[in-house]
Amino acid sequence: MIVEYIRYSVDPAEAEEFEAAYARASASLAAAPQCVDYELSRCVEEPTSYILRIGWTSADDHLQGFRGGEHFPAFFAEIKPYVRRIEEMRHYEQTAVRGAGSSVPTMYEWAGGGEALERLTEVFYTNVLKDDLLRPLFEHMAPDHPKWVAIWLGEVFRGPERYSGERGGYHHMVRQHLGKAIAEPQRRRWVALLMDAADEVGLPDDPEFRAAFTSYIEWGTRIALANSQPDAKPPLEAPMPHWDWGVAPPYVPSDS
Repeated sequence: MIVEYIRYSVDPAEAEEFEAAYARASASLAAAPQCVDYELSRCVEEPTSYILRIGWTSADDHLQGFRGGEHFPAFFAEIKPYVRRIEEMRHYEQTAVRGAGSSVPTMYEWAGGGEALERLTEVFYTNVLKDDLLRPLFEHMAPDHPKWVAIWLGEVFRGPERYSGERGGYHHMVRQHLGKAIAEPQRRRWVALLMDAADEVGLPDDPEFRAAFTSYIEWGTRIALANSQPDAKPPLEAPMPHWDWGVAPPYVPSDS
């Protein structure tokens, strides 16, 4: 992804219509397949200054694809009166220096930390071994398997990076599924039993947490199912997935 920053200097008398024009123009951005996201911000200390940030799949996709595409004319018609107000318009590459602050608790913290996740996996795997559909997959699991799954979930949900440090990270987890030939009914039962266990051990049941929690479980189990098939050749080295509130792993577009 490439990020475009456009800095405007807008007379206060024009500010309301300027924002309204970009609100209308944003429909074209939202419809453009080259656009990842966008945000218009106004400076607090200097209210005449605005910054528009647009994420593009690539600079070429912006300059060639979007500007030469069907959505640009409507976009430009809305913002054309303010082109003269542009003071800077450049593309920037993202660096590895980024992250989140602590104003919003992580899913790990909201869930109740490592202790809550260990309760979850202990109850869950106890029930798995009683289930006729899943027992064949897990009847020979190591006694500490539930603990390591809890540690995996903890790291995924932005807790301590113990799975990476003590178990080897993603490459260890992906190898656990190779050749297992998991069937879709087994995947669905796995998900259902985990959700039942979340209720049983009292994980937070607010819609925001459960929606984000469920989205990871669905994503992760579908990856595991695909990786377990006899002809699967998944990448054995990849970053640990990290899950936040309503956020999936970052979209990485193919080369243009």
